[in-house]
Amino acid sequence: MSKIALLLMFSFLTLIAGEIKVAVAANVSYAIEPLKEIFAKSHPHTKVTILLGSSGKLTAQISNGAPFDLFLSANMKYPRALYTKQLAMTKPVVYAEGALAMLSTKARDFKKGLSLITDTKVKRIAIANPKTAPYGEATMEVFNKTGLFYLIKPKLIYAESIAQTVQYTMVAADIGFIAAASLHSNKMKHFKKDQHYHLVDTALYTPIEQGIVLLSHARDNSEARTFYDFILSDSAKSVFEKYGYLVR
Repeated sequence: MSKIALLLMFSFLTLIAGEIKVAVAANVSYAIEPLKEIFAKSHPHTKVTILLGSSGKLTAQISNGAPFDLFLSANMKYPRALYTKQLAMTKPVVYAEGALAMLSTKARDFKKGLSLITDTKVKRIAIANPKTAPYGEATMEVFNKTGLFYLIKPKLIYAESIAQTVQYTMVAADIGFIAAASLHSNKMKHFKKDQHYHLVDTALYTPIEQGIVLLSHARDNSEARTFYDFILSDSAKSVFEKYGYLVR
């Protein structure tokens, strides 16, 4: 094939290449890049644009007309709300189930479990905003079920999203309640269980079922549907499992 023919073919593929805009809950920030890489192998000319944020804020943006094609939420409540408003074409389905963890950059006796946060040496505890971030809501549920809330309330510092909670934990807080998936990032792999982190008993909070919907903006975007199907595929499930999620 001549160079001119190759150039013409490349130009044609560039013209027909599509774009998918995906709103993604902050806790998925570590898994979304590997997912994009796998998808790109079979769809190299499709541009996947990701915006990360708290599920509540992303829902507000979508409700106000933000042109997203898909929404990967940190729970089912927000996708259900969008579906009820007829802003989503598909009923919400669970793509993964999240888990909650306590983290400290300083070695501590995490074998004490949740009682550790009442220690006088623990002066600042980072959590995601329970009003907009499902992992923050789960954290507050843990505090209320265990009766710890009023004991540690003055220590709490609130982040806008679970990703920001990780940042606060790394630089400003003594302990943070984060998505367990965050522990699988390259920057966190050196932390050790029971020394730097502890997985919170799942019986203490409602299962964090993370939901996906194909949004109405994607009505004429066949590639968005393809990406939606990919997120629910076995290959995507293997990525979620690798990053600490439960999949069914």
